[in-house]
Amino acid sequence: MTEPGSGSRPEAQPGPLDRLLRVFSDVRAGEAGTVLLMTLNLFLLLVGYYIVKTAREPLVLATGGAELKSYASAGQALTLMGFIPLYSWLSSRVDRMRLIVTLIVFFALNIELFYLGALAGIPYLGVVFFIWVGIFSLATIAQFWSFGNDIYRREAGERLFPIIVIGQTAGAPLGAKVAEELFEAGVDAYAMLHVTAALLVVHLGLYWVVNRREARRPGQAQASHQVLAAGDGFALVFRSRYLKLIALLLVVLNTVNTTGEYIIGRTVVEQARAAAAADPSITQSAFIGSFYGNYYFWVNIATVLIQAFLVSRIVRYLGVAGVLLALPVVALGAYGLIGAGAGFAAVRWAKTAENSTDYSIMNTARQMIWLPTTREEKYKAKQAADTFFVRFGDVLSAGLVFVGTTWLALGVRGFASANLILVLVWLSVAWLLLREYRALAARQAAEPRTAA
Repeated sequence: MTEPGSGSRPEAQPGPLDRLLRVFSDVRAGEAGTVLLMTLNLFLLLVGYYIVKTAREPLVLATGGAELKSYASAGQALTLMGFIPLYSWLSSRVDRMRLIVTLIVFFALNIELFYLGALAGIPYLGVVFFIWVGIFSLATIAQFWSFGNDIYRREAGERLFPIIVIGQTAGAPLGAKVAEELFEAGVDAYAMLHVTAALLVVHLGLYWVVNRREARRPGQAQASHQVLAAGDGFALVFRSRYLKLIALLLVVLNTVNTTGEYIIGRTVVEQARAAAAADPSITQSAFIGSFYGNYYFWVNIATVLIQAFLVSRIVRYLGVAGVLLALPVVALGAYGLIGAGAGFAAVRWAKTAENSTDYSIMNTARQMIWLPTTREEKYKAKQAADTFFVRFGDVLSAGLVFVGTTWLALGVRGFASANLILVLVWLSVAWLLLREYRALAARQAAEPRTAA
């Protein structure tokens, strides 16, 4: 079996699946099997996530509006301050498969507890659920990509990650569409969660298959049973200039994105109130749920097309720079348009362009930049960066929303202008990070190659 981390042996010939996947990227002999399993696994995770993500919107927006949604995001960062040390502690005591099983089973049980809580009528459950969904999505996706970075070397990851991300971009619109149809059929938001719980069971089974498949390779057999060295994810981030730049990039990126979500959430709530006032048969909850299902669907259809046919080619011809700088350039255009006074339809499509670029091109870049890091950094530091520092961006966004609405009385155009300033900071950080990536990659290439 060909080792994914090192590419094919010179004498190996690509099989039918290898040749088929070359439509999307440079797949070499023997790599297609693991790539397809990884892609399917990420697909199922995203279907389940987008069902709960769509379900959460009316639960928080209809009860507290866009402002409460923004403030509740900050609660995720506070919760993660306890989650990351626990994750780091566990990862230093169990091998990678036991770590994955523990995380997935924990979240699957949480889902059923939320359903029981809804039946019991627990107050403010929607806000708690909103906080939980943000942690669930970031932690499970970060875990998946920690595993991916563990089984692929940098050269192979740069070639194959664009294909694997197709699973993420394809699963998201399907999950959103399923949720939209369930809302329109009158299914309760919490009842939808059983679908995600079932998908997590299958998701865990695919992890087991891939882990067994890769454990047969030299080097990976040891890695699959090896626990990580002691240490905390936060400490690893602050110890490295490269990881600190990653963390800062994620903070700024998410501050911009979350403020953008506030902008569209505020306009959706206004539209829902107007629709309900004009037609008493329309409820705000149903209007918001239906809108977000349709919105997420089209965002992710665009994402799939970009991911399938553009991302690998951007990487091939422009390298990491192409995927790392694309989103801030698109964001400049999107918030420039909104800041100029565009209407609701234009706001929606500007955010569609930004999010589809984020979920495809930028998402691939966010995984690729971890390829030259150590195993401890791939798991512990990545979990910290992709959860806490992402959500810390929500804290900053919540502060911006509070100041903008309470003290400055900013409208949509004012928040868009604030985002434009942040995007300029984002571009500067991305450029510094790119320089560090190239330096790390050069040092790694100069080192003697050993089994992964």
